[in-house]
Amino acid sequence: MEIFELLSPMSFILCAIGVLVGIIFGAIPGMTATMAIAIFLPITYAYDMIDSIALLIGLYVGGISGGLVPAILLNIPGTPSSICTTFDGYPMTQKGQGARALKIGITASLIGGVFSLIILYFFAPALASAAIKFSSVEKFLIIVFALTVIASLSSGSLRGGIFSGIFGVYLSLIGMFLDNNTLRMVPPGLEEELVYGLSLLPVLIGLFAISQVLEESEKGMKPSPFQKIKFSKEDKFSFKVFKGQMINIIRSSSIGTFVGMLPGVGGSAASILSYSQTKNFSKKPEELGKGSPEGVIASEASNNGLTGGALIPLLSLGIPGDSTTAVLVGAFLLQGIQVGPLFITQNPDLWNGIVYTLIIANVVMFLLMFFTIKYMAKIIFVPKQIIYPIIIVMCVVGAYAINNGVIFDVWTLMIFGIAGFIFTKIGIQLAPFLIGFILGRDLEKYFIDSLKGSGGDLTIFFTKGPVALLLWGLIIASIAYALYNNWKSKKSAADPGRAIQS
Repeated sequence: MEIFELLSPMSFILCAIGVLVGIIFGAIPGMTATMAIAIFLPITYAYDMIDSIALLIGLYVGGISGGLVPAILLNIPGTPSSICTTFDGYPMTQKGQGARALKIGITASLIGGVFSLIILYFFAPALASAAIKFSSVEKFLIIVFALTVIASLSSGSLRGGIFSGIFGVYLSLIGMFLDNNTLRMVPPGLEEELVYGLSLLPVLIGLFAISQVLEESEKGMKPSPFQKIKFSKEDKFSFKVFKGQMINIIRSSSIGTFVGMLPGVGGSAASILSYSQTKNFSKKPEELGKGSPEGVIASEASNNGLTGGALIPLLSLGIPGDSTTAVLVGAFLLQGIQVGPLFITQNPDLWNGIVYTLIIANVVMFLLMFFTIKYMAKIIFVPKQIIYPIIIVMCVVGAYAINNGVIFDVWTLMIFGIAGFIFTKIGIQLAPFLIGFILGRDLEKYFIDSLKGSGGDLTIFFTKGPVALLLWGLIIASIAYALYNNWKSKKSAADPGRAIQS
């Protein structure tokens, strides 16, 4: 079988370890799948690309899935996409049905993940084959479209998000300008360290791991005030609960996958949209919000539907839709692989490896959580004062080793860790900043290549052809959506009563 030709035993082991660690990160409030991937990026250098991706995919799937544990047991969503899981999951726990609710959510997560994987397998190659003929003009416009995602990702302040993205682009240009071999924005004395710009990995780990540790430390790492969860023998699960729920599962999985394909919309939007549609079409809408399995199924099917959906624009166009997929872009870049239209055709083994590891990750997630849920549930009570020092040590060692022992990378890690902590205080948003930082160099490269090809004529960006016009339409639509969303948020903030009603 091809799966055993592409994946070594180590790939299976790393994928399983990734799922386990991802579940732990997703289950502990304050820790995320993004944080898990960022911390474990340095470890991937010890393995080949397929083994590395197996580990990262495992972390991704496990991190998204683990969010249902605190959502159901503590009424605290472990991830943004598990918000609606709290609506019915926690009431089920209050009724003494916590284990049943967890197993319902885990099963729905498996179905949603497999559904999104099928869509990814058929849709991504078709989209990539259409984009493979793109010139530097279309590639530039794709990156501009990807950067408009920044506006959609902007939480709270549209201007703050746009500034964050532009600031990220600006810092990405530090280093040598290859067209004339001159250094840009390099402080005196750091010419050797910054000749190729800021190293991506220390920046990434600092922003999403060190800053998160500092933020959690500021809040205080007191023991959980909740009582330990006890599972009774009467709290039994049966697959019969899914009888009559097939339409709900397919609809919710489809919504999660589709929303995952839309850069910048986010997992919480998928969860809320699928939950609201389930309530609209439910035969017993009055039970939703009071401990109905139907609500847990809707939320978790859409939740894991995001995993395959979000990889479609990432692997076919090179567009990261959120901070987690932006970190995955960083993983590919660190291995010397450029995601985009040529990715699937130039890396067929890696593409198939990603598909297979997604299957393995979803199955392992189901087996790990379904049959050991009584023990997995205890993860939420692990003291953070034990975990976070270990995380800091891993981050420092990883940053130091990434370029074979460069102490400047450790300083970069610490500087951006502190910067990320300060950024959240002054309105600079991490996800837009990271996307701008990752895409900044390519934005400049394709812009210059386009002007070289046109002899400096800027109209080339508008007269290239129908594909360019289509991309301009997507750019305008993305900006319009962001402006509308920002206006709607401000209106809701001004009228809280109206927001609650809606």
